[in-house]
Amino acid sequence: MAAPTLRQLRAYLAIVEAGSVSLAARSLGLTQPALSQQLRELERLLGLRLLDRAGGRSLPTAAGQALLGPARQAIEAAEAVSAAAARHRGGLAGRVRLGTGASACIHLLPPVLAAVKRAHPGLEIVVATGNSAEMVRRVEEGALGLALVTLPAGGSRALQVTRLRADPQLALLPEAMAPAAAALRPAELARLPLILYESGGTSRRLVDAWFARAGLAPRPLMELGSVEAIKGLVAGGLGASVVPSLAVPVAPPGTVLRPLRPALPRELGLVLRREKIREHGLRVLLEGLQALRATPPVLQGQGEAQGEAPGATGPASMAFTRRPGTSAPGTGDLPCLDCKD
Repeated sequence: MAAPTLRQLRAYLAIVEAGSVSLAARSLGLTQPALSQQLRELERLLGLRLLDRAGGRSLPTAAGQALLGPARQAIEAAEAVSAAAARHRGGLAGRVRLGTGASACIHLLPPVLAAVKRAHPGLEIVVATGNSAEMVRRVEEGALGLALVTLPAGGSRALQVTRLRADPQLALLPEAMAPAAAALRPAELARLPLILYESGGTSRRLVDAWFARAGLAPRPLMELGSVEAIKGLVAGGLGASVVPSLAVPVAPPGTVLRPLRPALPRELGLVLRREKIREHGLRVLLEGLQALRATPPVLQGQGEAQGEAPGATGPASMAFTRRPGTSAPGTGDLPCLDCKD
């Protein structure tokens, strides 16, 4: 049987990522009939139906799902060949795919990515955001080269996990709800209306476990997938939350930050496949990210609470669009795939 072409595999992956043939065609600069023809040729070649329609979206069948990992690895291998050839032509070129959470994407990565781009303008860095479990899975499948995630990372023994820096979690409260205590215990926080990160994420599991150790299981008033949205709702006086210190270097107007007692530690780490070829571009980005380890977390403007549970300073924020393949403002040619809060 003839092997699928890289063009066919790229077409299939683009449709899966975009959720529709029309959106994928626009992202690839093709007409919809041309992209549909490539998909039909791939399905005919493999003798399998790869996509189904459900709820207005194109979703992979069971067979299509099984092909995602190998297809992404094939594309990555082809890109590695191109990158190696480009280096031999005299200049660093290539692409590195980095996955991370929204908080790190906004508050931690911009200066690192900017420094790498200044030193290596030929290197393309693609940034994808999502919850930690999703980023780890995509690293394991080969869709991402590495990920900066909340630990523990999970995954298989095929992954290498390196601890990078602490990012303790703090209580964020409306001024009107803040008790007099310098630090908040689980029982004190559980009595307040809570606005927490959505269930399923690593950060939320850490918060739930913190309450559980005190014999508590509070039911949040709201659950959201965006720390930035949570900050806005707390500032509006609707409830209290537990947030990573990285995401709140300074309390928003109308709110206060308080350390937690007992402390609620959170660690960020790097995840990549053990057998991943350390191409020069990947090594350059890894070196840039390793520099974050030397940055001490400092929570600003919190008086006595500063010594109990430090947070992290944050650079100017970086905004990302939600449309696959578009660039983040101020990042040059750093395209963002699947960016979400």
